[in-house]
Amino acid sequence: MAETEAAVEEESQLPEKIQQVLDTISEFTLMELSELVEAFEERFDIEAAAAAPVAMAAAAPGAEAEEVEPTSYKVTLKSFGDEKIQVIKAVRSQTTLALKEAKNLVESTPATVREGLSKEEAEQCAGALNEAGGEAVVEPE
Repeated sequence: MAETEAAVEEESQLPEKIQQVLDTISEFTLMELSELVEAFEERFDIEAAAAAPVAMAAAAPGAEAEEVEPTSYKVTLKSFGDEKIQVIKAVRSQTTLALKEAKNLVESTPATVREGLSKEEAEQCAGALNEAGGEAVVEPE
């Protein structure tokens, strides 16, 4: 409720001309907003991608787009480079795999080494594999 009051107070500080435009746009349907975006694009020679955030903000007043950072990461071994034995040892140290399974994993690159890790754990694991001579990357799940 406090956010709504703050938004109303902020809007009231806008020049009257802008407030009138905002009031008019807030009554548009999605189809009318789409047509408005096209008209802006033509009139002001802008790309639709640049105008899209304006339309989306007008379409859903009060809705905030939040970037959600992934909470689970995986480490993928892209290649083992020239140090295959060292990379196999690093894989074994970062997993519970036996020698044969670690060797098979390294030889089947690209392969996922570990999954379901926090960002810090994944970066540590990838760092160990990269230090051993492999090429490992951290990817969100």
